[in-house]
Amino acid sequence: MSTLAEAERYVSRLVKSDSRHDAWAIVADHALVGLVCVSVDDENRSGWFWYWMTDAARGRGWTAAAAATIARWALTTGELARLELGHRVNNPASGAVARRAGFVKEGTEREKFLVGGQRIDVDTYGRLRSDPSPSLDPIPMIDG
Repeated sequence: MSTLAEAERYVSRLVKSDSRHDAWAIVADHALVGLVCVSVDDENRSGWFWYWMTDAARGRGWTAAAAATIARWALTTGELARLELGHRVNNPASGAVARRAGFVKEGTEREKFLVGGQRIDVDTYGRLRSDPSPSLDPIPMIDG
């Protein structure tokens, strides 16, 4: 995405009520700065968990706090039993977010993604309903 309009269309598709994605916008000063999403697998009561944050909003702990809040919601109110996520091994900041949000590293998938003609290794994480919650304070979730 390279324009605000493209980003708005993308987020709008994710947050539609008939979507199989549970998505939450991270907003600061009335502007979209990030997103946390769970792509739900109803049959297995699990979800693929993912997030992103704009460059300008990184380094403040917002992504980890939002991820911990949404993971807690997904594993309780959302009635999922397991969450999974993965990040490129060359993005250690994403791994730090995952660990702060209570995810446990489960391994590395070698050459999983093809990016720019190169195979990229991916670190995988999981969080179970029975795992302890992280010590981050939840942030407010606003519906609508």
